[in-house]
Amino acid sequence: MELPKFSEALNGKVIAITGAGGVLCGMMAVELAKTGAKIALLDLAFEKAAANAETIRKAGGEAKAYTCNVLEKESIKAAHQAVLKDFGKIDILINGAGGNNPKATTDDEFFSPKDVGEMKTFFDLDASGVNFVFSLNYMGTLLPTQEFVTDMIGKQGCSIINISSMNAFTPLTKIPAYSGAKAAVSNLTAWLATHFSKVGIRCNAIAPGFFVTAQNQKLLYNDDGTPTERTAKILRNTPMDRFGKPEELLGAIIFLASSEASGFVNGVVLPIDGGFNAYSGV
Repeated sequence: MELPKFSEALNGKVIAITGAGGVLCGMMAVELAKTGAKIALLDLAFEKAAANAETIRKAGGEAKAYTCNVLEKESIKAAHQAVLKDFGKIDILINGAGGNNPKATTDDEFFSPKDVGEMKTFFDLDASGVNFVFSLNYMGTLLPTQEFVTDMIGKQGCSIINISSMNAFTPLTKIPAYSGAKAAVSNLTAWLATHFSKVGIRCNAIAPGFFVTAQNQKLLYNDDGTPTERTAKILRNTPMDRFGKPEELLGAIIFLASSEASGFVNGVVLPIDGGFNAYSGV
């Protein structure tokens, strides 16, 4: 896609992206490299991140993949030291690592006593699954920020971009842990924006609506490829009547990353949802 003019301000910047082996953050990495930025792709799934880094290099960009477990401080520190050696201090951190877990998901949207013993209800949610989802999304944002934000102190034009979700505004059925965790990410975004405001580091977030990814594929499509009832509900409540395309996140990311474009934008969570949050359902 054609990049906006203010993307030129990212030329030469060092951008670290966690979760860069995934569909959405992988796309961000590939497209952001076109601005002339140097991209550090961090993911526990190293091979996927490495494939995206190779795509960037083949197109003439600068990128390298690093193994990183966002829940382990030593793993994050090791990745950070490697990035420092290869690219120097980072200017922008995109906290993209996150996700849900089947153990933290119910089968029913609305509880009925007859469902007990027949399907996974609220009472069957697994504590370890819920804890994992909260840790992955919240601690998986906080811990990399603790490590990488030290690079930004004393520099100009630095920012943190977190990945929240429309779940943070209004929780979706079936996924209480993920909804709560993303609400916590939005809250942390505002806290970080305030905390680092005196040293010139901005922190904002995007809140994607519905995009098809490997994590939600099973919720949105049946094994035979037909859309699920949940998909029908989503599209019925999305005024634009479609799922988002991964590249439609890019403009917001570049806008928030560029101090020239958004230098006075701090602490916001920007919905990118085709109108889902604006629509009351009637």
